[in-house]
Amino acid sequence: MARSIGRLYSGENGNDNHNIMDKTSTSIRLLQAFAEAAKQRSFAKAARELGLSASAVTKSVQRLEQQLRLRLFQRTTRHVALTQEGEAYYARCRRVLDELAELSLMAAGAERAPAGVLRLDVPITYGKKVVLPAIARLVRRHPGLRIDVRLSDHYADLVGSGLDAVVRVGDVADARLVARRIGQQQLAVYAAPEYLRRRGRPRKPADLQKHECIVFQMPTSGRHRPWEFLDKGKPLVLHPRPMHVLNDGEGLVIAAAAGLGLVQAPDIMAAEALAAGTLEEVLPGYRPKPMPISIVFASSRHMPARLRAFIDALAED
Repeated sequence: MARSIGRLYSGENGNDNHNIMDKTSTSIRLLQAFAEAAKQRSFAKAARELGLSASAVTKSVQRLEQQLRLRLFQRTTRHVALTQEGEAYYARCRRVLDELAELSLMAAGAERAPAGVLRLDVPITYGKKVVLPAIARLVRRHPGLRIDVRLSDHYADLVGSGLDAVVRVGDVADARLVARRIGQQQLAVYAAPEYLRRRGRPRKPADLQKHECIVFQMPTSGRHRPWEFLDKGKPLVLHPRPMHVLNDGEGLVIAAAAGLGLVQAPDIMAAEALAAGTLEEVLPGYRPKPMPISIVFASSRHMPARLRAFIDALAED
């Protein structure tokens, strides 16, 4: 018994603990080399960032590929690119390294301070007008926080993309995700005062067939987005004959303010033009039901401080 207890402190078990620590440290170094090479798309640039030789970074990546039995990079004499498997692994790897960085901050007594990289995917206009100003205030309060924000109107795959959260307009049906409502988006029909003087003001949705309409072409499908209304409490969907077609929401508002016709657009896009008097709302009594705007994330358990701080910052607005 005494001999067994002695081994716990000075024998094989102690060595096993050291071996585990050494293996973990080595694995982290391999991940760091891979992640920097993936970020820089260059082993030489990654080596400079990490303070290593290019051969050391190359060997680390090769060792990681051997362990995973995956090819992570396509290499030529001039170019380094991630494979499809490499892209997926990089997304997960970034999250692991971010969490390790946050754990280091916690160990240093900074567990309450948001830090690390906040990775988000947000709609273009809402991101510019609401999210980025909120993030700027947040970063000023927490200098250890950095951002990696994708402005896109395409829905990102939150689960497999390495993102902390996405902002989405509309209902979220995925049961794996948590959606916290942060606002709403109201569609409305707008036109320039000059156009209304020239062509008259529609009084009901059926009048749109007599007007010049600017419609939105959805980037994902190429189809024209229908116009939505509530008529006596019942949803009404119309497909107005397009006089002009645009695939950018803010472009719709600019075209309408220039007098090219009527548009249906989110209120956040038209707010500045309305305030300036270059657009007027028409058919206000037929507005459709507003759509929720939510911040969506994978789980509320073990939420990183950076994400919790971001949610709180949006709630302030």
